[in-house]
Amino acid sequence: MIKVGLILGIAGACRTDELVNLTVDDIEDVGSSLIVKIPNTKTKIPRIFVVTDVGNMLELFRKYLSLRPPHVKHKRLFLYYKAGKCSSQPVGKNTMGKISSVVASYLKLPDVACYTGHCLRRSSATLLADAGVDITTIKRHAGWKSTTVAEGYVENSIENKTKIANQVLVGTTTSAITKTVNEE
Repeated sequence: MIKVGLILGIAGACRTDELVNLTVDDIEDVGSSLIVKIPNTKTKIPRIFVVTDVGNMLELFRKYLSLRPPHVKHKRLFLYYKAGKCSSQPVGKNTMGKISSVVASYLKLPDVACYTGHCLRRSSATLLADAGVDITTIKRHAGWKSTTVAEGYVENSIENKTKIANQVLVGTTTSAITKTVNEE
């Protein structure tokens, strides 16, 4: 459950509520990828995202789905697992919100309590910003109406800050060299 939540949460910049409310009908397995529909969002704008076959992500999703008991009467995707068995009880908001802290704990990161459900959404936006994706695409992917929110992720991107640093330093070095050459 944690791995599938992590994959879907980051791939789709999902809010905790969006993950909690995902149903098996919201995900279409088309062989080489998953098409995931988020019909009910905070902004009332439905979103669709794709999970491609990178690593073993699709295999993990398919294995998780295959463990679903046949007697489950609801369609919610995420179910509790206890003692290696899947129950019919759906995962709630608090459990889903702890995925990031569970992963942080596993990775032995400091301040595990600081990793909240919002980390998956923020990580998705930051990864896109670090890859050089424009603000409009990030905004559409995450379903934000406000450009200001998306800009916050781009501004805080290490990749973006590195680009700016290189532009400043290269520009300064070039200007300094030009000035030195002209003075001689």
